[in-house]
Amino acid sequence: MKDAAKVVAITGASSGIGEATARRLAADGHHVFLGARRTDRLDALTRVITAAGGSAAYRRLDVTVAADMESFVTAARERFGRVDVMVNNAGVMPLSPLHALRVDEWDRTIDVNVRGVLYGIAAALPVMRAQGGGHFVNIASVGAYEVSPTAAVYCASKFAVRALSEGLRQESRGGDIRVTLVSPGVTESELADGIGDPDAREAMKAYRAVALPASAIAAAIAHAVSQPPEVDVNEITVRPSASAR
Repeated sequence: MKDAAKVVAITGASSGIGEATARRLAADGHHVFLGARRTDRLDALTRVITAAGGSAAYRRLDVTVAADMESFVTAARERFGRVDVMVNNAGVMPLSPLHALRVDEWDRTIDVNVRGVLYGIAAALPVMRAQGGGHFVNIASVGAYEVSPTAAVYCASKFAVRALSEGLRQESRGGDIRVTLVSPGVTESELADGIGDPDAREAMKAYRAVALPASAIAAAIAHAVSQPPEVDVNEITVRPSASAR
């Protein structure tokens, strides 16, 4: 294991950006602790990483439950001794026009995309302060900067992640807590699978024709994590070169 190895907790690690980040950071020599609801996928990913010589473990996690998030961070610390990086990646994207009144989907979006990040901060921040430092990497979206039809609630949730990240950065100035906001453009993931509105689902198919591989976002996260303590990479936006948004 490299001398600069860090302990990295990753939410939403069973697929997409979370899975790619786990693979990349483990390959870079870090210890990764993986959380998601689908433990079968976490188990398979952990086996792949360890078989390749990496260091990984996992725990079932529902980011919408504050106590579950606290237990997740506690388990990571117990397994590896500390938590250096918290990647708040778990997210959902059930797009629909507001007049469709999919209130249950609105609630789910807020619970996962906003409360999930808040609970990650609440669980990991005291640990990081007690150990003398840490790094939050919060995954937003290009939707944190602009709004498009059918995406109002999703974009609102990502605007919130951006605001929370900037607030935490400002409150941590002069301290040992670093904060990075990573905002992907269209990226290969399972997010679109949760779109129930038929018109929004069809529109997303065309939008995703130029999707980036999740490994591109993992590379951006790895860049931020690899910086020396005095360097805080605050915001990274990654878009496909062929994308208008």
